[in-house]
Amino acid sequence: MLALTVAGTATAQVAALSDNDRAAIRDIIGKQVEAFRRDDGDAAFGFASPMIRGMFGSADIFMDMVRQGYQPVYRPRAFEFREIVELDGQPTQKVHVIGPDGRPVTAFYPMTQLPDGSWRINGCYLEAPDEHQA
Repeated sequence: MLALTVAGTATAQVAALSDNDRAAIRDIIGKQVEAFRRDDGDAAFGFASPMIRGMFGSADIFMDMVRQGYQPVYRPRAFEFREIVELDGQPTQKVHVIGPDGRPVTAFYPMTQLPDGSWRINGCYLEAPDEHQA
């Protein structure tokens, strides 16, 4: 019963996001992708949550990780926002991405809201679409 209540609360939290919050989430993600395209590590790192910034410590280390492990969002051919869902208790923006190699992936961007009301990216998980999984 507790698990259902917690899951219901998180789902209700996502459903309660205002149109302004949804737009702000998409704006932050879009700005980070644009910063990646310009190789502007400081700007890209600035859109990450305090937790992510603490994990990597510097824009240079963060950008090295993105270049090595996240090519689809570092250099996307296509980038299309989908719905916001709940993932591990956080509002999470789904994005359909075509990577530089032409392969589609779904990027999941968990988001966190700072005390001032602004949003920051709290991670990114890449997953092959269901129809392309073996």
